[in-house]
Amino acid sequence: MHIEYIFKGLTLTESEKRLIQDRIHSVEAKKGELLLEPGQTVHNQYYVANGCLRSFFVDHSAKEHTIQFAIKDWWISDYTAFYKESPAILSIECIQNATLYRFSRTDMEEIINQIPSVERFFRLKTESFISSFQKRIIGDLAKSATERYTDFVHDYPNIESLVKNYHIASYLGITSESLSRIRKEIAMH
Repeated sequence: MHIEYIFKGLTLTESEKRLIQDRIHSVEAKKGELLLEPGQTVHNQYYVANGCLRSFFVDHSAKEHTIQFAIKDWWISDYTAFYKESPAILSIECIQNATLYRFSRTDMEEIINQIPSVERFFRLKTESFISSFQKRIIGDLAKSATERYTDFVHDYPNIESLVKNYHIASYLGITSESLSRIRKEIAMH
């Protein structure tokens, strides 16, 4: 993986590329593998070169709530724990074999301190992430299940074919049966 691909839009010198290359680590994750479990200390965030992952939360009644999917060119972590240096509340599961690049918080800080343009890159990624989460929360509060599904398909057209129905239903906060009903209703129109 070329550093230029991960950090699209940045112009980096050869020494800056080497500095980054020395601080990222390639990870091959297998389908079903958990990269993170609740209670673990979160030291890393992951860039997805290929494959598909999801982060999820299990509530007190053992119900899973999918928080995020991550496919090629996306980032994933338990960001609250990553930035607050607190125990994880989320799990991260590999739902398709994946090639990832792991960035530790320590290495990220060192890169940012030496390459200011990378700090701006991560700030813009974080702003986009926060904006997407806010949009999702508002949608969950104000939209019907059908509207949330339609938005999901529109916003993430490449994910639906990669994940299981119960993962999508979990992400939307509905049952798999409700998801099937919604799909049938949409197909009839």
